[in-house]
Amino acid sequence: MDDRLEVLKDWVVSTLGRVDCDIRAASADASFRRYFRVTVGSGSYIVMDAPPDKEDLRPYIAVAARFRALGLHVPEVFRQDLDRGFLLLSDLGDRLYLQHLNERSVERLYGDALGALVVLQAGIFTDSAFLSDYDYALLAREMELFREWYLSRHLGAKLSSSEHAVLDSTFEQLARCALDQPRVWVHRDFHSRNLMVTSENNPGILDFQDAVCGPVTYDLVSLLRDCYIAWPRARVEDWALGYQTLALQSGLPVCEDEVLFLRWFDWMGVQRHLKAVGIFARLNHRDGKSGYLPEIPRTLGYVLEVSARYPELDPLHQLLRKLGSVAGSV
Repeated sequence: MDDRLEVLKDWVVSTLGRVDCDIRAASADASFRRYFRVTVGSGSYIVMDAPPDKEDLRPYIAVAARFRALGLHVPEVFRQDLDRGFLLLSDLGDRLYLQHLNERSVERLYGDALGALVVLQAGIFTDSAFLSDYDYALLAREMELFREWYLSRHLGAKLSSSEHAVLDSTFEQLARCALDQPRVWVHRDFHSRNLMVTSENNPGILDFQDAVCGPVTYDLVSLLRDCYIAWPRARVEDWALGYQTLALQSGLPVCEDEVLFLRWFDWMGVQRHLKAVGIFARLNHRDGKSGYLPEIPRTLGYVLEVSARYPELDPLHQLLRKLGSVAGSV
């Protein structure tokens, strides 16, 4: 029996003052959170269930308020119970970007998303101290997930001291490149599984509680080199440079040098994708969530493609090829 679900149902009935609530699972994510859609008459809400010993709801509430103040389309928090880990939220619907991106829709949907991203990043001008810093320690810790969970645990690779040195050097270079970039507000998971197609103020934006102050290209690469859907490199670069123009026009701290900007974009992607591959492997081995394993080949493919383009990243490229990761072994 799901005791938390029964407690949640009682809380919803009490909070809404209605006994005719229809409560059904809406989605789950890679964390310990669960989401339920509550239908009452012709209206609906979303209830977040976040066990308080596993998740802290306060960052979600704080970031939601700030993002809404910027004009971004994020869920409104109607009620909260921090002791039990429940939030009653507005419902942004069930139309994930991932399900609706195609050749006919991509320009419009990405155009909306890039416009929202510029607004989000401009939050840095309203409060430079609100979000914690995406510092060297966090960047490096994320990349270590790749070594620990993908290479060692998933592939069972026994790395030599020289191979460890390749990773150490690569991680150092990637982190330094990220820290060289101008700082903005960063959603940190701005991709097609966290963006909703909405009829007004598109897109709806979810899963923002881990927002930080960090590199200007981070969310851009999350969106355009998405772990869940891929586009041709030339097209991605066109979109990235289109964003660069929009960001400059909006007064964001983006360099005018296209070559340098694309280098930032590429290297930021390698950092993020190494982290993502490590997380996908950890979700499988630690949490019993194997559903993310099919995303590893695409995500590793980005790393291999970009690392082949930069001499400084060639040692990483050669190491991955040697370990048999070209096919993204799952």
